[in-house]
Amino acid sequence: MIFFTAVAVLLLGTLLRFNMAITVTAAALTAGAVAGLGPAELLSAIGAAFAKYRYLSLTFLVLPFVGLLERNGVRDAARETVARLQGATLDRILISYLFLRQATAAVGLLALGGHAQMVRPVVAPMVEAAAEHGRTALTDDERQKVRAFASATDNVGAFFGEDLFLAMGSVLLIRAVFAQSGIALEPLQIAVWAAPTAIVAFIVHALRLRRFAQRLRAQ
Repeated sequence: MIFFTAVAVLLLGTLLRFNMAITVTAAALTAGAVAGLGPAELLSAIGAAFAKYRYLSLTFLVLPFVGLLERNGVRDAARETVARLQGATLDRILISYLFLRQATAAVGLLALGGHAQMVRPVVAPMVEAAAEHGRTALTDDERQKVRAFASATDNVGAFFGEDLFLAMGSVLLIRAVFAQSGIALEPLQIAVWAAPTAIVAFIVHALRLRRFAQRLRAQ
């Protein structure tokens, strides 16, 4: 009952497009209320579970460095580079980045990509410039969609690639969750079974990128 209540809140928040952080918090509070936990007990339970089953790595602040690069023209340089390449198209750039992101995440190099340090200063300007080849400037709606697909490409590559690396926190989290239910899994088993999913995710998203690029060119 508690589990289904939390899932229902998550689904409702997602369908109504509420802020995801608020939605997850509301789901946790609702589940705690159904379980009869007070605020202090709920916070203690969340902290204990997180500390026990989540494996953390250090995260370094990259915003100051990215801001310095943008101030010195990295976005303009990315656009100019693509503008000089005749064969560079939106779908080719994003599919290539999808492959790179998924491949590097699969060997544990998750920090090589990311929205702040890669998509905003480099990938998004490149695909915007590629989308404008042979046509007038993008409309504001089209530009936002191009940026959204660039961000989505980073998400898909990282999410489905990281489960292929044995020592990644997501693999260890999956192992811990199954262990809590009495199911013993080795990281290698999780990584092996994650491979077909990663391949399918790559194909599906690549097709979505190709379809979006064709629709954008037709307009």
